Amino acid sequence: MNTYDDKEREDIRKELQCIVYPLNSLKTYKYVVVCTFYQGKFVLSKHKIRSTRETQGGHIEEKESPLETAKRELFEESGIKEADIYPVCDYYGYNSERHSNGMVFVAIAHALSTLPSFEMKEIAVFDKLPTNLTYPKTTPVLFNEVIDYCKKSHILF
Repeated sequence: MNTYDDKEREDIRKELQCIVYPLNSLKTYKYVVVCTFYQGKFVLSKHKIRSTRETQGGHIEEKESPLETAKRELFEESGIKEADIYPVCDYYGYNSERHSNGMVFVAIAHALSTLPSFEMKEIAVFDKLPTNLTYPKTTPVLFNEVIDYCKKSHILF
């Protein structure tokens, strides 16, 4: 197994790309990504050890469904407890080192809450996606997919 210093990890995150697939196409999943909106604005988290912004999401635990993971990660990484959550699509994430499958969700938050003491430092609400993203090649692609899904499904965010 490879071990990386912080700079190498940052470079790997910046390099991460994705391919989007229709929901349930990939069948097996390792991660979830939650693209969150509150009052029509983007909600992004900031990790305690990074200066960049990111979606909520993470590893699917053993015996946990992707939806259960999305709800857990949304709370752990944003403090949001009250939200409508919908599965949107599958994605294949890859870079020069590794690859994995994931499921993308959209969360429409009804209220913002206190951020719990896990790995995130803060959350912020944005009118548009900022440029300082942890995953700059992936986050815009997934948010665009989510926005298209919401428009087609008449989901107001």
